[in-house]
Amino acid sequence: MEEKDAVASLAALAQPLRLRVFRALVGAGPEGMNPGALAQMLGIGASTLSFHLKELVHAGMVTQERDGRNLIYRAALERMSALMDYLAAHCCLGAGCEELNGACKNC
Repeated sequence: MEEKDAVASLAALAQPLRLRVFRALVGAGPEGMNPGALAQMLGIGASTLSFHLKELVHAGMVTQERDGRNLIYRAALERMSALMDYLAAHCCLGAGCEELNGACKNC
């Protein structure tokens, strides 16, 4: 991942409602969610949700797929993973990490 892509991803998630949307989609797993179910789950209006989904899709953090007349949104888990790798790339001054329960033992 390049720096500009990391900045775009972090900027998209740096808004409370977008972070809630992204986390809900992560929780939905590979099946994803349609906007109606997502709006109901989060208690937000359709137009507000549409705006935030557009921003997340533009940043590559969410994918959109048409299923007949419905749109299905999914968290882009590979993008999330790439972002996490980018952020941790210089952990332990590049010496590599020894992970213990998902956290670096050397930090």
